[in-house]
Amino acid sequence: MTIVVIDGMGGSIGHQIVTRLRENVPEAEIVVLGTNAIATSNMMKAGANRGATGENAVKLSVNNADIIIGSISVVIPDSMMGELTPGMAEAIAASPAQKILLPLSHPHIDLIGVTHLPLPHLMDEAMALVRKKLGLPQEVKEDV
Repeated sequence: MTIVVIDGMGGSIGHQIVTRLRENVPEAEIVVLGTNAIATSNMMKAGANRGATGENAVKLSVNNADIIIGSISVVIPDSMMGELTPGMAEAIAASPAQKILLPLSHPHIDLIGVTHLPLPHLMDEAMALVRKKLGLPQEVKEDV
């Protein structure tokens, strides 16, 4: 099972996702894809198996993923202050992988019908969904 985590900017959300995945699905292969080297490095420090940076890495790697996790920005062209290219967004959206996207705020998009939970609660929901998709018991280890 290959789980791809995508993040940009400083990679702090991706770092948190990788940390939570390691706690909840320790046997998964976690591949991190950063829009820049700092984001990739930060996510690698959280315990990812492999990591790569940039548009071509994203375009190639998302096709080998079973699950892709990131903020909703990963499917929005030119998001993350332009770090996420239209090519990246298109490749991620077109990937056959299951996407688990955190509904974090984006300056030009309002999501209707989504509760505005704090990030730790969103992480709990994401981990529960990952475990469900993998057919694992729903005993999610919560962030403390």
